[in-house]
Amino acid sequence: MQDEDRAGGPAGITPANSDCPVDESGSRDTGGATNDPPDYVDLVEGVKDSLRSDARNRLGFGTGGDNRPLRDTIRESGAGWYPLLALSLLVIVDEFQGYGFLVLGPEVSRALGVSPAGLGAILALKTLLIMLATLPMAAYVQRVPRRALASVVTAFLWSLFIMGTAFVANVWGLMAVMLADGASTGSVRSLHQPLLMDSYPPDARVRVFSTYRAADMIGNILAPALVGGLTAILGFNWRGVFLIMGLASLVAVLTTIKLRDPGFGRWDEQKVRSLVGESGPEEDGVSLRFFEIARRLFLIPTMRRVLAGWAILGMLLIPLYTYLFFFLEDRWDMGPGARGLFFAVMPVFSITALYMFGPRGERTFRERPERLQKAGALFLGVGVVALAAAMFTPVFGAMVVLFGIGFSLLALMQPTLYVTMLSLVPPAMRAHAAALAGIFLAGVGGFGGLLLLGGLDRRFGTAGAIASLALPGVGAAFVLWSASRTVVEDLDRNIDAIVEDQEIKGLVRRGTRIPMLACRGVEFSYGQVQVLFGVDFTVDEGEMVALLGTNGAGKSTLLRVISGLGIPARGTVRYGGSDITYLDAERRLALGIAHVPGGRSVFGGLSVAENLRLYGYSVKRDRRTVDSGIDASFQAFPRLGERRNLPAGSLSGGEQQMLALSKALILQPRLLLIDELSLGLAPRVVGELMDMVKMINEAGTAVVLVEQSVNVALSIVDHAYFMEKGTIRFDGRSNDLIGRRDLLRSVFLEGADGALGGP
Repeated sequence: MQDEDRAGGPAGITPANSDCPVDESGSRDTGGATNDPPDYVDLVEGVKDSLRSDARNRLGFGTGGDNRPLRDTIRESGAGWYPLLALSLLVIVDEFQGYGFLVLGPEVSRALGVSPAGLGAILALKTLLIMLATLPMAAYVQRVPRRALASVVTAFLWSLFIMGTAFVANVWGLMAVMLADGASTGSVRSLHQPLLMDSYPPDARVRVFSTYRAADMIGNILAPALVGGLTAILGFNWRGVFLIMGLASLVAVLTTIKLRDPGFGRWDEQKVRSLVGESGPEEDGVSLRFFEIARRLFLIPTMRRVLAGWAILGMLLIPLYTYLFFFLEDRWDMGPGARGLFFAVMPVFSITALYMFGPRGERTFRERPERLQKAGALFLGVGVVALAAAMFTPVFGAMVVLFGIGFSLLALMQPTLYVTMLSLVPPAMRAHAAALAGIFLAGVGGFGGLLLLGGLDRRFGTAGAIASLALPGVGAAFVLWSASRTVVEDLDRNIDAIVEDQEIKGLVRRGTRIPMLACRGVEFSYGQVQVLFGVDFTVDEGEMVALLGTNGAGKSTLLRVISGLGIPARGTVRYGGSDITYLDAERRLALGIAHVPGGRSVFGGLSVAENLRLYGYSVKRDRRTVDSGIDASFQAFPRLGERRNLPAGSLSGGEQQMLALSKALILQPRLLLIDELSLGLAPRVVGELMDMVKMINEAGTAVVLVEQSVNVALSIVDHAYFMEKGTIRFDGRSNDLIGRRDLLRSVFLEGADGALGGP
């Protein structure tokens, strides 16, 4: 492209992260280049910096101030109480089968001939299925907001399965209804909390989540109270109990059929986008798929720590509930009625704690969101210690109080951790975040706990087994505490992503020129070894760019990030203005990004013709187009035509590179990434390959050329980048790079002195 097309930013703006080279002292140095980043870079960075504070307010943190009464907040927002009441009712009846199974476990065990270990296994399988069911539910709602519909329909189904429990005749029937109930109740874990987040404004969410969690506790009271009343007072057996609870659940579900989904990000993302001054987001054609979203979530540092904490916590909770009802029967000789009363009393402690905590948690999140994360970790650590202490107290009343304290502190974890966690991610991905939390809690942690801790009761007794479970609980508390260090930074990253996306869409609508490819602030690591550090890199439509640098500078890694073979830990990759940072490599290929990696990138066992045909079929091109591309390849490289039926592995190094380069003739990409094309080849062969590269570029394909030979690369490009130690040291005209002896001499490659014009 022309030099003036890449020149300068807006007058008076100094880029926060300029692409100009860095001298030995670390200061920026243009080296005489006028090849600065496009104007849009400075515009976007300026908008992000100027709007960050206001955007924080829209997301409800960093604002401080006292709480308004919840009723006033809900009334003024127009959100209404119905979504909270409807979801609260659903979570109440969701507890019926689970608690009925826990309280009536010994009776079910004796009636069906199932051992306690067998019941524990069924309960664990049901819990696992609940969590696995969250994945398809999250996928179902990720593009269209239909979380309310899915919540109501699945609630209707689990009501039927609760009633079905009354008719099981053996262990297989019990397993079937339990697993079916688990599959349908997965909506509670993945959809309810994201739906609440989008139904209510940020300054009400901690209290709304606390209320929802209190409703869950009410379900914990009603379910065991129903069991106790129906068995001890009315004389029903366990089958009658499940039948009545199923009917009650069905009646409750009918009152929630008016529940509606408010849409993604109504109270946060959409308001942050409105700060940019543009209309709502438009479909860009590269929306992430399910596993791409999951991968994106795993790259959020706070999310990784929270998920690890949930996994360790799961090692505590699943064995705890397995052992607990047997502990009450063995240690305190409590029958089903007494156990039902015990489980009915426990939530009273939790409801009281949630009522007291809600306003304080709301204020804490607004002032210092990282403190809310710390509070969740502290609740967990103290709670599990209280549960362990309850195992050995000889006084019944003290045992009840300690259990109440422990369970109430665990109940406080949901509003603390879920509000923070779901605020870190885009609204359309919140169902995925909730699903992953459930998977790590019950799947990774729960089954890990059963495998590692399942035999503790035989070794230490039931009380000792429950007490020993405090160890993973305390470990989880430490992990969750560590997540507080990254909360604010991750919240700001989420804000910046929203603002950047909306601003770039606005620039595109206004006709502002943007690069075809723009990498901004890219960081990448192999394990613990960081390779790229804040790399900024742009390529314009039809441009040919040389990417040069020392061995190990990160050139090949940057190409892998662009093509999708590597996903950056930080930064963005945009293609035509669309964010493709987390897209899989095959999707980028379909968008027009082709990568010729170094090291003879051919399938050695296939013939030359089969290699070429495979390139075309990788993007589902029709046979006529593929045949035309193959003919063009044989015309460009006659030696390939002569060897079309030979295995590619039998070709010389130069011929293999010709075959790899022919990928561009088959795929006809918009952007071609070429890594070390000339390495180890004779000059004559290199000349042929470079002629083909120029021909591909002249046909309209933008090319990024990574080359060890400086004089070869600079002989065919006008624009060059130079990398050293994972950073861009130079971005400018190739002629200006030739004058930078301090950079080129560091390459230590044959031809560098020739490019310098020196001995």
